[in-house]
Amino acid sequence: MKTAHLRIARPTDNLAEVLRFYRDGLGLEILGSFEAHDDFDGIMLGQPGANYHLEFTHKHGHAAGHAPTEDNLLVFYLPDPMTWQAAIDRMTAHGYHAVPAFNPYWDVHGQTFADIDGYRVVLQQAVWE
Repeated sequence: MKTAHLRIARPTDNLAEVLRFYRDGLGLEILGSFEAHDDFDGIMLGQPGANYHLEFTHKHGHAAGHAPTEDNLLVFYLPDPMTWQAAIDRMTAHGYHAVPAFNPYWDVHGQTFADIDGYRVVLQQAVWE
């Protein structure tokens, strides 16, 4: 599994706003996209060369709904304080505001942001060990 590439995929009813949150707010890059593929539109976002990317899809005529709980998280560990603060500043500059984490652990060294579907992203100022 050391050479595996992780794709996290989920549906949305709000593809344009999800793109704005993850691209403009979080600073991820568009790695690929597709339209009208078996009634699906989609976009892949991430960092070139990273071992992960996110895929968001929308199926025409189908309601995807919202996050099942407030504890559905993506956590990005940003150990450098300046990099972390720049990420927080980028989110707020694009109109996104931190929300209290469901698990207070994440509020100690991080800030949590919710996308339009209620899925949450934690920007954690810590090293993953």
